[in-house]
Amino acid sequence: MPQTKMKNLGRLALFSAALLWGVSFVMMKNVLDNIPPLYILTFRFIGAALLLLPFCIGKLKNIDKSYLKGGLLMGTALFLAYAFQTYGLRYTTPGKNAFLTSIYCVITPFLYWAYIKKRPDKFNWAAALICIIGIGLITFYGDMRIALGDGLTLICGFFFALHIVISARFIKNRDPMLLAMLQFAVVSVFTLTGALLFETAPATVASADIWSIVFLTVVCTAGCLLLQAFGQKYTPPSQSAVILTLESVFGAVASVILFHEILTPRLTLGFALTFIAVVISETKLDFLRRKSPTKPA
Repeated sequence: MPQTKMKNLGRLALFSAALLWGVSFVMMKNVLDNIPPLYILTFRFIGAALLLLPFCIGKLKNIDKSYLKGGLLMGTALFLAYAFQTYGLRYTTPGKNAFLTSIYCVITPFLYWAYIKKRPDKFNWAAALICIIGIGLITFYGDMRIALGDGLTLICGFFFALHIVISARFIKNRDPMLLAMLQFAVVSVFTLTGALLFETAPATVASADIWSIVFLTVVCTAGCLLLQAFGQKYTPPSQSAVILTLESVFGAVASVILFHEILTPRLTLGFALTFIAVVISETKLDFLRRKSPTKPA
């Protein structure tokens, strides 16, 4: 297949993943009305682990202590990220949940600074400042308090950033699909344990909620993971980052259309500043700087 066509398919895959992840915020919000958060996450991650298992059966012999350690640490960070995000979504709107989650892109360079002593650059600092202003517009009320759902979502952003840092350490020279399956299995153990200990199982589950969980599991978890992997293989990193940041925009648009969230001028400005901060942090604005022509030898 021609390289140009593969590049276009790669961009389409990333765009599709961002769109599906954005819509999933509204879908999760609707399911949360009837099913406790940890039960939803249990179904979602057990299903995702089982879906990846057939692709990993031949690789199970490669699992060693480093794989188990990586799966445990990545799974723990991912569990905390999704738990805070889902409980946050229970008490806030899908649009705010989507944008506040995206701050992990801004936090990640600063966690790397603590881990590998690589100082954030000027773009990271600018993104952080803009992001703080955007978060303030989204979350602070007249009495300078942060609503419970917004606060929980901000915490989830930290753990998503931590997950990225941990993943970067363990993904080198290891099979990403096998690590993904292991971390999904770890998340499932944590969510199931928490659900059994702290939540009441729903007496009945509506068919609409079942289909929503199936969609979230098959399409928005396992499917989007494969779309992202395929898309990033054929798309330059700066372009991949810009496309994937659209997840928060799609989440807000879906929230307005499907959840009837009201976008006030203050909230809209907060969303815009947060999105700009994420784009700056992820791309360093490379897409605005033209490459200088190559001089003849």
